[in-house]
Amino acid sequence: MKDQRAKRLVILTGMSGSGKSVVLNALEDLGFYCIDNLPVNLLAEFARQIKDDGGKTYSRVAVGIDARSPVEDLSLFPEVMKGLKETGFEIEQVFVSAEDNVLIKRFSETRRRHPLSTGNLSLAEAIEKERKLLEPLLDFSSLRIDTSHTNIHQLRDLVRERIARRKTGTLSIQILSFGFKYGTPPDADFIFDVRCLPNPYWDTTLRDYTGRDQPVIDFLESFPDVIEMRDELISFLDAWIPRYEKDDRSYLTIAVGCTGGHHRSVYMVENLAAYFIFKDKDVLATHRDMHL
Repeated sequence: MKDQRAKRLVILTGMSGSGKSVVLNALEDLGFYCIDNLPVNLLAEFARQIKDDGGKTYSRVAVGIDARSPVEDLSLFPEVMKGLKETGFEIEQVFVSAEDNVLIKRFSETRRRHPLSTGNLSLAEAIEKERKLLEPLLDFSSLRIDTSHTNIHQLRDLVRERIARRKTGTLSIQILSFGFKYGTPPDADFIFDVRCLPNPYWDTTLRDYTGRDQPVIDFLESFPDVIEMRDELISFLDAWIPRYEKDDRSYLTIAVGCTGGHHRSVYMVENLAAYFIFKDKDVLATHRDMHL
């Protein structure tokens, strides 16, 4: 008899103003059955009730949980997560966040009230309180999405490519370029620094190109150190990615940084992504700072 249990349960948590609602709406548009602000103590029972649904409605489910839940409910989250493993779902928790200054700016621009703000708490203090409340949820996250440098369209694309299109039981790999001058990505599992390589930026004829363009590619590949680092990064990841797959990981984020995120890191990400796509891995190449 065909197994009709629900296959995927995405538990979506995150900071207010980070774009969590955008993620949940995007998942709903992509065919997930979504429910927001479910009390933590009802999560296991909710999962049990829908796991044996005979139709397609509950084949992919997303549940939003945030700091609007009572503190005592949030403290139960680790215990609830253990119980969810017995429901037959493939569980994946996605945590959405952003830097404090970005969250403050978003609330100020929209003039929305933070759910934890009171007459006694400033916006900055409410954000700090929320981070502490959500710490137990963050520890269980299988994917962390930082939206500090992401607009709504990029976020929806990321949800579609990394979450919705990920096949059950596979590892979704994001390989990301960034510029250290704009900060390191807090959601990366690996961060590689390629600032030691020759910098095309100092050649004024190459400055306006990116690491995707042939003049920059030719420049970089004229240096043996570039080829050596590229090949050694491939060798390292080639050895370790299968071990993450065996560990039943759903997501892996690999970040490669140079000074500005335009040339060396972009070149390296494109090469790494091409190699692992050729090896039939589920890979998404993104360039956080290339257009800044």
